[in-house]
Amino acid sequence: MTLTEYLEASRVRLEPHLERLLPSASDPPVTLHKAMRYAVLGGGKRIRPTLCLEAGAVVSDRVDGIEELACALEFIHTYSLLHDDLPALDNDDLRRGRPTCHKVFGEAVAILAGDALLTLAFEVLARMPRPVPEQKTLLIAELAAAIGTRQGMIGGQMGDLEAEGKAVSAAEVEGIHRAKTGALIRASIRSGARYAGASEPDLTQLTRFGERLGLAFQIIDDILDVQSSPAQLGKSTRKDAARQKATYPAVFGLERSRALASELVGEAIGELAPLGARARRLEEIARYLLARSA
Repeated sequence: MTLTEYLEASRVRLEPHLERLLPSASDPPVTLHKAMRYAVLGGGKRIRPTLCLEAGAVVSDRVDGIEELACALEFIHTYSLLHDDLPALDNDDLRRGRPTCHKVFGEAVAILAGDALLTLAFEVLARMPRPVPEQKTLLIAELAAAIGTRQGMIGGQMGDLEAEGKAVSAAEVEGIHRAKTGALIRASIRSGARYAGASEPDLTQLTRFGERLGLAFQIIDDILDVQSSPAQLGKSTRKDAARQKATYPAVFGLERSRALASELVGEAIGELAPLGARARRLEEIARYLLARSA
């Protein structure tokens, strides 16, 4: 199976689980549930849940029920997009090739839909029959920290806001990127591995892989904002420069930014070496994310 076929198979594998776990559009409050489904089921590459699934597959050939963990990660990611797109933050009109949730349902509903998706994610996590309770508690705590304020996603988003229009150092922009994007990508990989019962050495290697991949992912995102079109990305472009955001291209320029992303992906792949052939798909995904144009 080629990587393209694999990524599509992963998406197809997840869709019925996302459908099942989301509230029905006919259940009250109807408007809120329609907005949640619009946001989650409106496309997307499902990169974070796929990384979760594949990290689990590195550890074990059979990981029953891991799809629910992967869906919870997608709910968390989508919640962050809903709030990011709001006028008070990035003020985007386009997401995944469609009007953003607040353009369709209004700002108030979009805020509540984001809140509801985050809440649903932790409901799904808490109800999972696996792993054993002690491991599940650690997994939930780690995901909560990854999206929290101390070097997590929300903290990174705050740093991103505060850095607008200011001269920032390379260390500052790296810290923002590692938190606002990298933390959830790392946690997606770690959670899949932990769910599957990873040994500490394997978990360490996968963590190092995730840390480097997460930072590279955001650098490429910054580059695509400069170089791509809304039609290619399915979202607005060139908004980072307009808002004077702290990005790698703003600090290093495009050529150096791409070189740094390439270095990080190379380092990430190097961390997979002790895992051998089991990690082949993760290596392919890393190369794909580096070369992506959308």
